[in-house]
Parts: sequence; C-alpha cells; structure tokens
Amino acid sequence: MKASRLISTLTALVEQKVPAFLWGAPGIGKSSIVKQIAQSNGVGFIDLRLALMDPTDLKGIPFYDKESHTALWAPPAFLPKSGEGILFLDELNTAAPSVQASAYQLILDRRVGEYELPDGWAIVAAGNRESDRGVTYRMPSPLANRFVHFEMEVNVDDWKYWAYKKGIDDRIISYISYINEHLFTFDAKSDVKSFATPRSWEYVDSILKSNISKELLLDAISGAISREVAVGFLSFTKVMNRLPDIQAILASGEGEYSEEVDVLYALSIALVSAYLKEPNDEMLDNILKYTLELKSEFAVMCVQDLQRNGVKMEHSDVFKEWVKKFAYLLA
Repeated sequence: MKASRLISTLTALVEQKVPAFLWGAPGIGKSSIVKQIAQSNGVGFIDLRLALMDPTDLKGIPFYDKESHTALWAPPAFLPKSGEGILFLDELNTAAPSVQASAYQLILDRRVGEYELPDGWAIVAAGNRESDRGVTYRMPSPLANRFVHFEMEVNVDDWKYWAYKKGIDDRIISYISYINEHLFTFDAKSDVKSFATPRSWEYVDSILKSNISKELLLDAISGAISREVAVGFLSFTKVMNRLPDIQAILASGEGEYSEEVDVLYALSIALVSAYLKEPNDEMLDNILKYTLELKSEFAVMCVQDLQRNGVKMEHSDVFKEWVKKFAYLLA
C-alpha cells in the first residue's frame, strides 16, 4: 500500500484503537509516517525500539512492598501515563522472543506487569520483512493475529509530495522524477552496504547543504546511496546550468523552451518548488501561462505536482485556458 493510502487507513484505525503492523523494506519511512499521523492529529508519540530492549525494560523492575508484603513491578517511566497518542513499537520482529513476549501482553491486554496503557493511546508496530536479510525473529501466530497488517510500498509521487514539504533539494527531486527507480535500489541479495532509499536520499540532502568540499562530494554521497547512483545523480545536477531563467518565467510567464528531457524534468520541479516557497496568484498564472507552450507531459506533471501540494487554481482564468488545451491528457 502506498503512503498516501496508508496514512488515511492508519488514521482511522488509530482513532478506533485497532493495533496495526507496518511491514516494509528498510529506509522507506515507516516510522516517519506514524509520527506524521500523530503530529497531524495533535496527539503524543512515543517511539520504542524494541530490538534494543530487555524484557524488564517493558515489564519494569520488581520491588518489595512492605505494606502488602508482596512483590510489585515498577513500570518504566517512558510509557505513557495519561492523555492521547500513538505508542509505536518499532523493529518488533527484530526483538528477542522474550521481549516480544512482553510486548504481546501489552498489545493483547493493553497492560504489562503493574502498568496499564491509557485508553487514549493506540498501538502501532513496524518491522522489516524476513526476506530483507535483516536480523528478524519469526513472529508468533498469536501475536501476529493481534494486528491488522499492511505492507508499505515505495511510491514516487507520494515521496515527491513529502520532499516538497520537507524542503528537499530541487536537484534530488528532479533526479528522482527523471529516474524513478533510483528512489529505492535495495536488493536483499546484494552485499553492498550503501543503497538508495527515501531515508538515504534525505542524508544526501543534508550532505548537499553541508560545507563539504566538491572534491569529497562524490565519496560522501556514494556512502549514502552507492557509487553508481551517486555518479548518476551528480552528472544529472549539471543539467541545472542549462535551465531557462526561472525568475523570468515566474515574473512574466515567458522564457526559453528546451527539447531535452532531463532539462524539462529539472525545469518542472524548479517551477513547482519556487512557487511553493513563496506562493501568490500572479506567480501561479505565470507558471500556467508558460506551461501552455511546454511539452504536454511536463505541463501536466507541473500542474499535478502543484495540485498534490494543495494549490488551488480553479479561480485562475489562465488555468481555464490550460484545461481546454490539456483536458485530453487528464481524462
């Protein structure tokens, strides 16, 4: 299931406190999606990495109670005491079986030891697939049956929407739009340590925004997304020198046109990104005016990217003209 559909589905399940489990390859943004849902709904979010825990970390430490002459369990401070939120059990199937057993009680009964999960909190868990060659333990069937299971897939359009919102470097968005398959290059059969994922492209964004010298740039980016993809990306970035004057297009709706596909991808992304940074009706009209003479598939890509980011354009007379010209592509 792609991220946009997954967010809507998980939001509904969280409201009903139905436990859900996200399966997916490493680095595709499983934890980010759950955190985004919590932030969008204004509720708490606690991320527990179960692979780093012992059974007592969840159950607590026993102590002797003098009044009742019994042993009680002191619950851990990191578990929620009140309010509403999402308790995210990350890497659940990489945790040792004994830790999974403690989590099982928390998921099944919403309590473990002396601790009881507040009514306002929902449980969501995540883990890598056994086929991804990570360290995993087979999830017991009784535990698996306590979840509604989803497998998250990588979707370029959803990633682009996130990347625009996150302020990811235009060159990265342009490159992924141009070569979709380089968004995610993980191969469970390969021994290569670095590979491209949505998470590692975010690292590339940080590298580009750092003060690292040009001489070291290839090695640094290769360490995040592999040398093959890094070479392709850095070669593509040179296309930015061949772009028409973006500011002139935004100011007047007029500018040069290119026939080169890589330039057109970069140009479309640059126009959308520039508008999202400082949106106004005049700039929108100028973008639409310019795309009237742009190659049809890139004109449509530009407008669809704007619409996916919540830009309303039905009020624009230029957009009405645009629709008349490209309606056949929108059907």
